[in-house]
Amino acid sequence: MIIEIHLLQSFPVSNLNRDDVGQPKTATFGGYTRARISSQCQKRAARLLFTKYGLDEAETAVRTKRLVEKTAEALAARGRGPEQARDVARVAVRALGFGVDGKDLTQYLLFVGRQAIELLADFCDREWDKLVKAAGDKKKAEKVKPDKETLAEARRILDATRVADVALFGRMIADNKDFNVDAASQVAHAISTHAVANDFDFYTAVDDLKPDAEAGADMIGTVDFNTACYYRYANLNLDQLVENLGEDKDLAARAARAWLYAFVHAVPSGKQNSMAALTLPSAMLGVVRERGAWNLANAFLKPVDGKRADGDVLAASLEELMRHFNQLRGFYGDGQLRTVVAASVTGHVPYAGEGETAATFEEFAGRLLAATGA
Repeated sequence: MIIEIHLLQSFPVSNLNRDDVGQPKTATFGGYTRARISSQCQKRAARLLFTKYGLDEAETAVRTKRLVEKTAEALAARGRGPEQARDVARVAVRALGFGVDGKDLTQYLLFVGRQAIELLADFCDREWDKLVKAAGDKKKAEKVKPDKETLAEARRILDATRVADVALFGRMIADNKDFNVDAASQVAHAISTHAVANDFDFYTAVDDLKPDAEAGADMIGTVDFNTACYYRYANLNLDQLVENLGEDKDLAARAARAWLYAFVHAVPSGKQNSMAALTLPSAMLGVVRERGAWNLANAFLKPVDGKRADGDVLAASLEELMRHFNQLRGFYGDGQLRTVVAASVTGHVPYAGEGETAATFEEFAGRLLAATGA
């Protein structure tokens, strides 16, 4: 069973997700430049809200290169000498099959449950003498291929069957595919429903303590921005989620609820202190289906610019979204659809079927989750 959510969210002046030169990310779609927010950016914003919507912190993950540092701190808190604790933690991480650089950072970010640090510290305590000896042997202190016993420890330390965001968004570990987790959720890059052109703000700042007789600015610069109405899409395979969480249906239900609420309320943090583009979605379409998935981005293959005489981009976007959805239903059939719910802050959803609208977000979310049994 799959939950899909389609959101329309308009942002004023903003730079929510920057590229390598500081400009808002864009993409060419349908021959026009569109504003874009990456999948990764949206997922991080959602992950940070999971504990707000029903998950315990211990059921969430961290993405880090600092396993050595944090494990050493845990060992020091248990009474081990700080310097030796760091040496042991470094050797332990390498023994598990992960490379560590000269700054004690792993070669890449590892997506692990919050309990992984304490479990790694437990491993270090149990194998302390062996690891201390290995720390003094340069050859043995390098990254190694774990033996059968150490691999079993690694599986226990990296176990993600109680970690909701790893179960949702998956994990890929290049050094050992046994630790990989297939994502239960897919998140599309958000794109604007209309064409955009990035702009820039030329700013100046004045030294408050400068004498009045001295004129001119003391700092000048530019900040890039755009304004856009975005189409956002994500889906969640509930069967995959339950499997990833070790068949724990209660945790899967809470994770599904947290995913839905967090994804709707997630707002990227880029440049928010200077732009405060803190808006919420204005319209949404939710679907619970038995199989398949429909990204509705092609509703905006032709930009919505100028499609309404009143210039209401959001209303035009909602009309195109619902029209395209119904076109797909008519062409491919809707036998696989279990529930369809749409909602808008205006209370009006064009082309919605009878009984397919919700008055509030709480009703929208409740009907979707009820259809899944979550």
